[in-house]
Amino acid sequence: MSIDRREFLKFLSQAASVGAAYMVIPMPSFIKKQLKTEKNYNPANHEYVFIIDINKCIGCGSCCVADKREYNVPDGYYRTWVERYIITEDGEVFIDSPNGAVDGYNEPRKVNKPIRDSFFVPKLCNMCKEPACVQVCPAGATFKTDDGFVLIDYKRCVGCMYCIQACPYGSRFLNPKTHTADKCTWCYHRVRRGLLPACVNACPTKARKFGDLKDKNSDVYKIVKSGAPLFMLKPDMGTYPRLRYKNLRQEVV
Repeated sequence: MSIDRREFLKFLSQAASVGAAYMVIPMPSFIKKQLKTEKNYNPANHEYVFIIDINKCIGCGSCCVADKREYNVPDGYYRTWVERYIITEDGEVFIDSPNGAVDGYNEPRKVNKPIRDSFFVPKLCNMCKEPACVQVCPAGATFKTDDGFVLIDYKRCVGCMYCIQACPYGSRFLNPKTHTADKCTWCYHRVRRGLLPACVNACPTKARKFGDLKDKNSDVYKIVKSGAPLFMLKPDMGTYPRLRYKNLRQEVV
């Protein structure tokens, strides 16, 4: 989309002004008001993590379909998506994600080289412990809860897209219907009621695991305590994602 430079600078100035006005509202009271947590749920008592086993993902797209239905995500936009990695015998890497894998991978990608290997990698918000998106938001619309969820207040978001540019994982987008930033929330509204995220329920191979590290009976607690190698995306960014991967390949970016 082509935008005149003068108009763009004017837009940023207006966004900053609105953001400054919002920032005078005490953030703790705002969060407490917006997050009407369910009875007996104390965010400070939980530490959630998301673990994805690359070897178990078959690229069926069930997770993406479940997410679309849960949030009515506009066509062409994705809160979670699945990428296909194709590695040729000479080490060249091809990556695609047609329609975010909502339709699955029914058609093989044509690569004019002998293929050594291929695999699927689900992507979604990393729920960083040190989120860059929170730091750059001028309106205080992006914030982190006591239980580690990075969320967006759509009423405060001014659509400046700073957070979208700051996210190193490409997890955010500007919703064309609401004109605000949008992203995966790990189904926070479900988690607070003791339910699993929609994508986890939909995964037929159990490639996605979600749970509370403070719950010794949870799958994620057992995985972490087992000593199995877990990897994060772009560790050099210093964001410390709560999303971890099992069997992550070196070709994944």
